[in-house]
Amino acid sequence: MKKTIKELLQTAPESQSVEVQGWVKTNRDSGSLSFIEVTDGSCLAGIQVIAESELENYATDVKHLSTGSSVHISGLLVKSPTKGQDVEVRAEKITLLGTADPETYPLQKKRHSFEFLRSITHLRSRTNALGAVVRVRSELSCTIHRFFKERGFFQVHTPVITTSDCEGAGEMFTVTSLEPGKFAKDDPFAGDFFGRRAGLTVSGQLQAEIYALSHGRVYTFGPTFRAENSNTSRHLAEFWMLEPEMAFCDLDCNAAVAEDLIRDLAAGVLARCADDLDLFNRFVSKGLVRKLETVRDTSFVKMTYSEAVDELLRAEEKFEFPVEWGIDLQAEHERFLCEKLAGRPVIVTGYPKEIKPFYMRMDDNGKTVAAMDVLVPGIGELVGGSQREERLELLTDRMEQAGLDLDEYRWYLDLRRFGSVPHSGFGLGFERLVQFVTGMANIRDVIPFPRTPGSAQC
Repeated sequence: MKKTIKELLQTAPESQSVEVQGWVKTNRDSGSLSFIEVTDGSCLAGIQVIAESELENYATDVKHLSTGSSVHISGLLVKSPTKGQDVEVRAEKITLLGTADPETYPLQKKRHSFEFLRSITHLRSRTNALGAVVRVRSELSCTIHRFFKERGFFQVHTPVITTSDCEGAGEMFTVTSLEPGKFAKDDPFAGDFFGRRAGLTVSGQLQAEIYALSHGRVYTFGPTFRAENSNTSRHLAEFWMLEPEMAFCDLDCNAAVAEDLIRDLAAGVLARCADDLDLFNRFVSKGLVRKLETVRDTSFVKMTYSEAVDELLRAEEKFEFPVEWGIDLQAEHERFLCEKLAGRPVIVTGYPKEIKPFYMRMDDNGKTVAAMDVLVPGIGELVGGSQREERLELLTDRMEQAGLDLDEYRWYLDLRRFGSVPHSGFGLGFERLVQFVTGMANIRDVIPFPRTPGSAQC
């Protein structure tokens, strides 16, 4: 394959024949020369191409190249006299591959609002900010896989279609092949494709537990779905979740893995996405780089839920949602704890059992469960996890209290009947992670194709 523009920009500035393929960002024509900036998405910067009027198609094509046009350029890579770049290309041949009519092409050389860019999902990745999001997102994904590989985890592909509602909130999308009006009255899904009701997964956790209890350390990383009618800047109907599960690992072990992961992710993007982070730091979220450096270099603060509630009650802050023991902490509470109280990420443990799912291990006090959330500045909750309830009788009681059909979860209870061990895990919302790292305010701008109530483009 030919070198990317990123690779060319890192090449020693000496005359050598190169080929550039990409899209025109700008073209400035002086009559006898054209200064063309070309990008291929491999990095934030484009490469400058100098085209002289002696080129065969200069008058017909080159001087008229417009933003968005695609080109194939052959020429010499030489040292650039211009500040801000080490090399440039002296064009010997320019082939116009595809035109972009400037009258109708919606992306011109100006800043566009993120709201406008959401209306052209198929083109927005060509902009500086959204293009940088793609690269950062890719780097975070690679770092995740590298992190777990180096620690002896196995990746498990859990199903997208499931019959188990992990969170028990009834927010699953139903999957059916039946035509409207073809559902039976007594058993609506008996004649359906799977012979029973099935839905899109809200979490791969329960299935990941199966493999944690045979392979020790596993993780699943894939799309999840919530049929929650929340049209906000924090919610998506389809999003990606990272969910590690670890046998012989208690809550403290679980929290330590989560902290190590987040610090490793911050270090990874700081080291390998410096130019993109600088863009976000200057134009999207002032102080972003310093925030990530703090995460990379500083241990997280740890406190119990009860201690967190006491701190919130003592605070002089005026909260929209009142604070009392037993509430589910809101984003404003979480952000106060990590932004104003601690000035760094906070791990909160020991939540009331009433506000947490059935699978979390009951503490000895009978009031709280061995849960933990990792709160980060700018976001609030980034990670939610727990030690899982490995005791059959206590798990059965919690499931009955939650109104779950034990027959539907017989396989899950079998994991406690046959060789049960202490184990734990957590879920990290990947889009929230990308938001945290880029400083982007709306979660719809950190996923390539956002699915939200009333909206599913492409």
